[in-house]
Amino acid sequence: MMRKRYAALDVGGTEIKYGVLDEAGVILEKGSRKTPAQEGGAGILRETLSIVAACREKYPICGVPISSTGVVDCETGEIIYAGETVPRFAGTAFKKAVEERFQLPCEVENDVNCAGLAEYVSGAGQGSRFMVCLTVGTGIGGCAVIDGKVLHGASGSAMEIGYLPVDGKDFQQLAAASVLCREVAARKKEPVEQWDGRRIFAEAQKGDAVCREAIDSICQALGKGISAISYVLNPDTVVLGGGIMAQKEALEPRIRLALQKYLRPMVYQALRLKFAEHGNDAGLIGALYHFQRKQS
Repeated sequence: MMRKRYAALDVGGTEIKYGVLDEAGVILEKGSRKTPAQEGGAGILRETLSIVAACREKYPICGVPISSTGVVDCETGEIIYAGETVPRFAGTAFKKAVEERFQLPCEVENDVNCAGLAEYVSGAGQGSRFMVCLTVGTGIGGCAVIDGKVLHGASGSAMEIGYLPVDGKDFQQLAAASVLCREVAARKKEPVEQWDGRRIFAEAQKGDAVCREAIDSICQALGKGISAISYVLNPDTVVLGGGIMAQKEALEPRIRLALQKYLRPMVYQALRLKFAEHGNDAGLIGALYHFQRKQS
């Protein structure tokens, strides 16, 4: 018997990733389109419907799981808050629009929550009871999965850890990947466009003092932020994701040292530090898992 097929989407501020997945989470086909962010929610919804229509032409689709940037009402499948990078996105009713247009069930969840759920079910967080997942990129996002359930909070804003106060600043102002590039460029008095994560880590490996110090600084900040979260939630597993975490060899020992410094032994010894396994597919896979849970 043929497995069910789903048209999954991961809506971000710069691109919409999409794929056709079977019920086991196997990706049969995937692609991406540029997000028409400046057109606001209406433009993004139009692009979403176009992608679903294209998937239906090739596959017998039986549902539409969506992962999206912004704060999501998981019951209505609507965006209830979004930052400035996607103007006029709040109020975008993905679930209603997809179900009315295609007569297919649709479920929507926040993108970081989807990434965390993917890691919890079939990635680095397998076997955990109390998992925290951080995505470190331009900013920092967070997700907590406790006994199999994503923690949403009273207004859908649980684990908005980018805004966690650390040393008088937002956590993401100290520890996001973008901070690393800005710090190196500023200290070298060069345009920030000349520096990205790959170059910084490559130069650090060659012995560049500025790059090494910048990496040390961001790892100390990550240690402080993760420690603050750990004192509240006491997770057994912390999963780190985002493009920069591909540099596991350089980052892991530094972050572990910082955690040992800032955490009491009882908390530190119960914590496993892991690195995300699903990469850029985490949003699609997590969206499917969320869909299946909501539809069961």
